[in-house]
Amino acid sequence: MIFLLELTVAHGNLTTNNQTFLYLMNTRQRKSIILSLLGGGLLTGCVNAPTTLYQWEGYQPQLYEYFKDQGKGPEAQIGTLEEGLQKIRATGKSPPPGYHAHLGLLYSQIGKEDQVVQEFQTEKGLYPESTVYMDFLLKKLVK
Repeated sequence: MIFLLELTVAHGNLTTNNQTFLYLMNTRQRKSIILSLLGGGLLTGCVNAPTTLYQWEGYQPQLYEYFKDQGKGPEAQIGTLEEGLQKIRATGKSPPPGYHAHLGLLYSQIGKEDQVVQEFQTEKGLYPESTVYMDFLLKKLVK
């Protein structure tokens, strides 16, 4: 069978002359092209979405509220972050870097120094790259 394919080349509002190309294809070639396109479409449809490394669970809005000082006290923020931490643990994922450090900062504002130390130590354990900073904060806490 013979198929006729017209291609129009357009640039902005100007259209150049239509160029007509004549392609000769037999039925077997058409079927193989159609099957390969359908197969490729099926394979790309089966791809899984990438999994995230961390589960944020409300951490970003809490951090925003903390820096904007929108009237929510440290106790309420601690409650929200602790609740989020329980949800994160229930799914088996990890909290993002800084989650425990921020919790420790909030605990320091209400005077719970034992909780501050625990949160900073947890942050160090989960994210060794934060060790230097967490040690610095722990030394400041002791003074």
